[in-house]
Amino acid sequence: MLLAIVGLITGLVLLVYGADRFVIGAGSTARNLGVSPLIIGLTIVGFATSAPEILVGSVAAWQGRTEMAIGNAIGSNITNIALVLGATVAIMPVTVNSRALRREYYFMLAVIVIALLALLDLHLSRIDAGLLLLVMIGITWLIIVASRRSRQPDLLISEIQKELATTLNVKQSAWLLALGIILLVSGAEVLVRSAVVIAKHFGLSDLVIGLTIIAIGTSLPELAASIMSVIKKEAELAIGNIIGSNMYNMLAVLGIPALIQPTAFEQAVLLRDYPVMLALTLLMGAMVFIFGAGRFTRLEGLFLLGCFGAYQYFIFSHGS
Repeated sequence: MLLAIVGLITGLVLLVYGADRFVIGAGSTARNLGVSPLIIGLTIVGFATSAPEILVGSVAAWQGRTEMAIGNAIGSNITNIALVLGATVAIMPVTVNSRALRREYYFMLAVIVIALLALLDLHLSRIDAGLLLLVMIGITWLIIVASRRSRQPDLLISEIQKELATTLNVKQSAWLLALGIILLVSGAEVLVRSAVVIAKHFGLSDLVIGLTIIAIGTSLPELAASIMSVIKKEAELAIGNIIGSNMYNMLAVLGIPALIQPTAFEQAVLLRDYPVMLALTLLMGAMVFIFGAGRFTRLEGLFLLGCFGAYQYFIFSHGS
């Protein structure tokens, strides 16, 4: 058991460090290939921040544990809003003025509804997976087109361009990209194997372990990125990272593992976990776009952290 705990921690460290290397390497490689900062920021970096979830889900699917990947996708979205956003805002209240961010939020809502339709029959098939991945391509294209057509300056775009102003050379970019991939794959393998041992020891299901320990671990890169963004006074980038990650979680993190190994899953996903994720998503929108006039307060951050603690307590108390 001790070995499994050490393996779990090791896997998490490899995922966090590997994700950071992967994001820098992927972004810089794209810049060297002539891709614009706008496209990198809105797509490549957003996809890269979900790389830990994608790799963990894929490894789990190869081992016939796709339900763990489903739990990871939904649990990561819950964690991103309740823990990552909550902790970030509790540390430093932020104000969001980006129109592009508002547009991405509505895209995220649409993605959550589409993913729900794929899950309604309590079975995630390869057809469902293919449709989710097609939606991912379509949504990504729409975001790029909408951002390019916008004639007004936007804070989110400005912050993206600022972050990507420095580009490594081709050799450095390729090295970081390769290192990131190796660390992510290794971390995912170690994490899944250790999580399975721990789950069996405590009598937890693959779904519950995905919703809790793995979801928290794979969301650590988003937590670090968001806190660093608000410290650098880049609130739009912090919120954009969360929204982008949540979109890719619902499409790629659900889609890719199901493409590898289709599976049925527990009814609790639709009756317990998905409603929590949807409620937190709507609460996030209400806080920033309806009641807060673009501002997240410290009190709202603490409330989100309370929601996260209550959900985790309920899962560990009633999950199996």
